[in-house]
Amino acid sequence: MPDALAIAQHDELQRQIPMLYAVLSVNAVAVAATHFHVAPLYMTLWIPLVLVTMSIVRAIAWRFRPRMNVNGAGAIRMLRRTTLLAAFIAFAYVSWSLALYSFAQDEQRAHVALFIATTVIGCIACLTYLPQAAMLVTVIVMVPYLSYQLSMGGPIYTAIAFNILLVLIMLIRVLLNNYHGFQKLVEARIESERLHEEVTHLANTDTLTGLPNRRYFFAKSTALMERCAHDGTPLVFGTIDLDRFKAANDTFGHALCDTLLAAVAERLCEALGEDAMIARLGGDEFAFVLQTDLHSAQRMAQAACRKIGQAFFLGDTRITVGASCGLAICGDEHADIVSLYDQADYALYYAKNHERGSSITYSAELDQTMRFERQLETALQNADYEAEFDIVLQPIVRLSDFHVIGGETLARWNSPTLGPVEPAVFIPVAERLGLINRLSLVLLGKMLRALGQMPRNVVLGFNLSAYDLASEETVAAIVDSIRGSGADASRIVLELTETAMLRDLDLARSAMEEFHALGARIALDDFGTGQSSLSYLHKLPIDVVKLDRSFIVESRIKRSRDLLQAVITLCRTMGLPCVAEGVEETEQLNMLRVMGCDNIQGHLFSAPMTVEQFEAMVKQASDPSASVA
Repeated sequence: MPDALAIAQHDELQRQIPMLYAVLSVNAVAVAATHFHVAPLYMTLWIPLVLVTMSIVRAIAWRFRPRMNVNGAGAIRMLRRTTLLAAFIAFAYVSWSLALYSFAQDEQRAHVALFIATTVIGCIACLTYLPQAAMLVTVIVMVPYLSYQLSMGGPIYTAIAFNILLVLIMLIRVLLNNYHGFQKLVEARIESERLHEEVTHLANTDTLTGLPNRRYFFAKSTALMERCAHDGTPLVFGTIDLDRFKAANDTFGHALCDTLLAAVAERLCEALGEDAMIARLGGDEFAFVLQTDLHSAQRMAQAACRKIGQAFFLGDTRITVGASCGLAICGDEHADIVSLYDQADYALYYAKNHERGSSITYSAELDQTMRFERQLETALQNADYEAEFDIVLQPIVRLSDFHVIGGETLARWNSPTLGPVEPAVFIPVAERLGLINRLSLVLLGKMLRALGQMPRNVVLGFNLSAYDLASEETVAAIVDSIRGSGADASRIVLELTETAMLRDLDLARSAMEEFHALGARIALDDFGTGQSSLSYLHKLPIDVVKLDRSFIVESRIKRSRDLLQAVITLCRTMGLPCVAEGVEETEQLNMLRVMGCDNIQGHLFSAPMTVEQFEAMVKQASDPSASVA
């Protein structure tokens, strides 16, 4: 507070003191002029010249002093120096003024008295913000002057001295009141600035981790980008997202995982160093900016991912999560923070899907992929699903007699802007954009209409996404669609992957029970690719097992072949029909027949075909006695 008050005093005096010296100089010249013919030349010319010159120098020094932010110590030194100079100059002026009395007549003495009185009043007014100097000047000037007046004797001089004393007392009182108000104003301003800084800090800080928040981070990053572009300094932008955080949050609760996020922030700061600007963007997403070359940034980002991947011990609880990172380098002076963030975020997305737990840098190849995905997202969001999407059917063949007993429904998209797009490309995008539920219902409707055209011994399989099972509304809509179609639900096989079930086992079980109640069958698709598939065979109402194509592709390896035999034997023991997917060679076909596999699906027999082609094929080779898969 003393430093802030001294700075405020200094700023006010810088405006006031030049006026004080100007008034003092003009009045001194006037007094010297009225005494020019009655006093010696040194009293009316040389001494006033010295005093006025000194005043002008001080006025110029104050007036043209560069306005800069002085610190508290500098302001205090300046105020002390000003007080001492004011005392010296006041003593010089009053000594000169009183010395003129011995040469003056009554009129000149009245002028001197007026000069002293008005000058003191002017000093008090101009030195309001430095009361120590104002009172010191008043004492130095008025004590000898009043003493001189009283020594003159007579009621008139005594009355003048008394009147001047009363005015000075009043002025000093006003001075102290004004200075007290000035102090209060400075205190209020300081408190207001403190509160503003506190509010600004809260507005720009993530309260959970103490790191800068999204708004502050992007504002500072923009300024940093402009400076680095001007200086030619390399700048790397990074985003970090935790792996398996949702599972930890569901398992341990929000309170403990809030503590986990704070611990993650500490490890990030340790791994990236003090020079990094780190922020929490929201949820379990963090971002950072490094003023370093790309190689160093990659090394530091990889170290951060490793550090976060180490176990956290929060009280008695041990939590292990991972982290993936995306990097983008600011190499274009015209780049903006939004595009840089998009690049890093896409690299992060790629890392989480392809190299989880590592750091990926945005590149030209990723840029092409990103542009295509942006086009894909736009096309998918604006697509006419009924007109652009269609289904094809890949036959499922009974291995004992090669009769077609069913087919798997596969989606096809012919975009007006992109042309044909593979399901492996557009399905993940539809899931990410939240469009998969709508798409599934449209494709299911097409499959149900196709089923109505097929012989009654043919069943059709339909793939459901994990997001379909996670949506109670979508599950209800699927049930309503099947009921509304009038189709025999026993001719429908709903294919679910282990991943779909793993997202929420309770929701998956509930949905499967609804489908079973309707009469539909459930197939466990891509069996053998996960870690818990065997447990699902007895935990969930599974009717059909579809063996993942990787079993068939790797069947030349003895261990893989032995494992395939064990899985087929397990299915037969449990009474579950199995379908081997991806059969493309005669050798594979013969091997599966020897192993006792029930049904096959693959290009060896037929590639996916249109509904019309499939219908013609099954009607031509219809076998009423065939059992379904």
